Parts: sequence; structure tokens; C-alpha cells
Amino acid sequence: MRSFNEIHAIAAERKGGADALNALLEPPSSASELMAIPDDRWLSCAAKCIFNAGFNWKVVEAMWPGFEEAFEGFDPRRCAMLNDDDIARLSSDSRIVRHGGKIRSVQENAVFFRELATEHGSVGGFVADWPAADYVGLLAVLKKRGSRLGGNTGQYFLRFMGKDSFVLSRDVVARLIAEGVIDKEPSSKSAMAAVQAAFNRWADESGRSMKEISRTLAMSIG
Repeated sequence: MRSFNEIHAIAAERKGGADALNALLEPPSSASELMAIPDDRWLSCAAKCIFNAGFNWKVVEAMWPGFEEAFEGFDPRRCAMLNDDDIARLSSDSRIVRHGGKIRSVQENAVFFRELATEHGSVGGFVADWPAADYVGLLAVLKKRGSRLGGNTGQYFLRFMGKDSFVLSRDVVARLIAEGVIDKEPSSKSAMAAVQAAFNRWADESGRSMKEISRTLAMSIG
């Protein structure tokens, strides 16, 4: 497995030099910034990532004001109370993508996020306190307790909200395979543990965030 500096050099050569590459490596949000995000924005982003999955992101983005209206600002208290009649009504609402399972996931994740708020003060507080060195543990919580928040959906959700994170995109996976960390797209606990260990090693070597390392790996390929 190459050092982070070696992989950074590969990416820098592809992107026009170290300075050009570093300009593309934005840091993650701070813990205080994450904690300041209202719970409705966490639910909104989770819903957007779920509706994006397997669909045209540009279409979802263009329709998002309609989603915000249909789900009344994604207030977790209101969304947690959605019943079968509400789900049926929303499944016929032309302002949103009419996918019954994804619509129901909004209600289920509202319940989940309210539980997190009760346990940790807020969703942002829960996410902010989770150590980046056990990022795969946070992904496991989202998959187990959330609805449709497994795989890349959960990873993009945390990235878009500003959490220090890695996203196992095609290019990141290709670099991890090239470095002998994994031999295929990781799906097992052992493979995810190996990925986390590699990121932790690169973080210790470089002092970089998981996000910066992830972006560097991606740009070393694509």
C-alpha cells in the first residue's frame, strides 16, 4: 500500500500540480457547525439522497422546492406522524417523485432522527460526536436504525451534511483495489474494516481529514 504522499503525488500530476490539487480539497465542517444544523435539515438531506438513489439527481434537485412543500419543511415531528393515508396522498402528489417506499422512508427516518435527538440532544450532536476513525461504525448505525440509508446513500448523506467522511465511489474503490486494501467493492464487515484501517493509516501519516483523503484517492484515478 502506497503512502498518502505517494498517492497525493499521483493525483497532483493528474490535476496540474500539488497547489491545484490542494485547492480542490475542501475540509469537512467542524463539530460546532454540524451541531448547529437543525434536525429538519438532516431529514431533508437524507430524503434527497434517498430519492437521488437510482434516479436522475438533476430532476430531484429541480423538484426539491416541491418536496419541501409536500413534506412541510421536513419537520421531524410532523413527518414522524405520517400515516398510511398521508403516504397514499403523497404517492399521488405531482410535486415529488411518487415512489411509495421512498416516501415511507421519510416517516421512518423522522422517527429515527427523533430518537437520536432524544438520546443525544440533536441529530447534529450525534453525528458531530462520532469519531472519524470509526466512520464505518456510523455508517452501520445509519443502515441498521435508519431507512434506506445503507451503502452509498448514507455516505453521500454524511458528506453533503459536512461530516468528515469518505465516499466509496467507483474511483475511490479503484484506488483501494490498486493499493491492495480490498479486491472488489467492499460489502462485508471485514472489507469495510480494512478500508477504515487504510484511511486511518493515511490520516495518521498526513494529518489530513477523511474527506481530503477520499477526494485525493478519487482524483488519483478520475
